[in-house]
Amino acid sequence: MRVSDLDILIIPGLGGSGPGHWQSRWAQKLSTARVVEQEDWLNPARDAWVAAILREIDASTRPVALVGHSLGAIAAASAMVESPAREKIAAAFLVAPPDPDSKDLPPGLIDPAFKKKAPQAVLGAPGVLVASRNDAYADYAFSQNLARTWGLDLADAGDSGHINAESGHGPWPEGLMRLAGLFSRLSP
Repeated sequence: MRVSDLDILIIPGLGGSGPGHWQSRWAQKLSTARVVEQEDWLNPARDAWVAAILREIDASTRPVALVGHSLGAIAAASAMVESPAREKIAAAFLVAPPDPDSKDLPPGLIDPAFKKKAPQAVLGAPGVLVASRNDAYADYAFSQNLARTWGLDLADAGDSGHINAESGHGPWPEGLMRLAGLFSRLSP
């Protein structure tokens, strides 16, 4: 499947993705991509974030590919299992989902519902979970288990931090190539 065949929903994590973040760059570069906006990027309420994604899925006129980073990856996975229009979801590209139990997350920062309501089953669409071996917010074993639980391919990003602008992943061409590889496996 080509990019032009899909509505690509970019789903940032806590704080949104700044202009140097790969998600912001991809949203500008990919003709059918749009960022799912949240009312409050700094105080993420799980149900509100998932509802925003569900509205964008519902508004889409083509098959949907969800591209989530960090907390946005968990919100995207939740939307996948809760969407009444699951048949519209063609793929998921989820990058660096955090472990809600990570001791490196500031206490009280994440709405406990992100953990309590996180999917514990196969998401039902082809996808990739990209994980770093030295992400401060999720150890690699957590990411391996999550990919297995969600039925996604695991892509080992090596020692890449949280795979954001701060870890040197501005344009992130390797990620864009992995995304293209995922799309090439989809049936038109």
